[in-house]
Amino acid sequence: LGLVCCLLLLLLGGSRGLGSQGVARGPWEEEEGPVAEGGPWGRARYEAVKKHLGAVSALSKQYWQYLACKVWQEGCEEEEESSPRPGWSLPLVGQDYLEILSAWYCSFGKCCKTGDCRVVNNITGLEADLHRQLHGQHLAKEVVVQAVRGFLQSPRPEKPLVLSFHGWSGTGKNFVARMVASHLYRDGMKSECVRLFISLFHFPHHKYVDSYKAQLKKQISETVQLCKQSLFIFDEAEKLHFSLLDAIKPFMAHYVNKGHVDSQRSIFLFLSNLGGNTINEVALDFWRAGRAREEISMEFLEQRLRLELQESAENGYARSHLLEENLIDFFVPFLPLEYHHVKLCAQDAFLARGLPYTEAALDEVARMMVFVPKEEKLFSAQGCKSVSQRINYFLP
Repeated sequence: LGLVCCLLLLLLGGSRGLGSQGVARGPWEEEEGPVAEGGPWGRARYEAVKKHLGAVSALSKQYWQYLACKVWQEGCEEEEESSPRPGWSLPLVGQDYLEILSAWYCSFGKCCKTGDCRVVNNITGLEADLHRQLHGQHLAKEVVVQAVRGFLQSPRPEKPLVLSFHGWSGTGKNFVARMVASHLYRDGMKSECVRLFISLFHFPHHKYVDSYKAQLKKQISETVQLCKQSLFIFDEAEKLHFSLLDAIKPFMAHYVNKGHVDSQRSIFLFLSNLGGNTINEVALDFWRAGRAREEISMEFLEQRLRLELQESAENGYARSHLLEENLIDFFVPFLPLEYHHVKLCAQDAFLARGLPYTEAALDEVARMMVFVPKEEKLFSAQGCKSVSQRINYFLP
């Protein structure tokens, strides 16, 4: 459309000249002599401009048809029947503008009746970003990608996907949960299909647990009804009252159509520091035996982790029915981070802020962290938490 306007202005403004006698003439009025064919607005030029205008008109029609289909879901069948899609036949910059325009429109209204119109399910991107940005967690990378991919590819899952992340603070549990959200939904954590619950923030007082149960069930039901594919994240899950876990148990159970909302396309992520000691002991034993941490397998670690969760009577997991009824599909261990992992986190923090760094600067950031056990000083007690704040010391 902008191109059309520019051409019309050019034709009506710059093209309008004076005849040989100073009399105004039309832009395509022929003159005598060689000017008729070689002048700026001779017949040949007129035919060329006419051809370009026809092409621009057809192009503009394609753009409008594509936009109407994308935003209002109108004319999509006609678009599919017409030769190539805009992604192939229209200039890339034009398609980018359409994406921006449709996103702007959707920010003011709903593109569809549910929240699923902005689901992207970019598992390839999730796998690539986990490989590049999640350090020292070979088990978490493998389990999360395979579990989510298999769940989304299943035509009709028997139950929602339930993953429980375990490990010390700062090892990447929150990081992975947010990354999952950002690759499944175009709006990431801001999506109306994603709900984050933080135990001590949303459910701080046990005396109000009955009220919390009602609110929690209502919020999950409303989200599931709005979105066929929902994501629920429970941070500090070990601090949840066991009755809250039991209250949401029906949403995670095997699908039985008894008038309840259909939550089988939902994903539940529980983030907990529980099991951190067991995970660290296994990692330390492997290091002392001279074995690489990458040799630690899920079969070796998950069973030990499950036993610790069942034996600890102080956490909501052990007192709820989640473990007893095997509703958690995978217990995902996050290993403690070593010195070189902290340096990689520091490097990411510098790059994220567009700041230059040196190897000495990365070492200095890593040395600021506390490492345990006292003898070996092998694992960062804080993981990579607070690394991004520590690079402020290096700002001019």
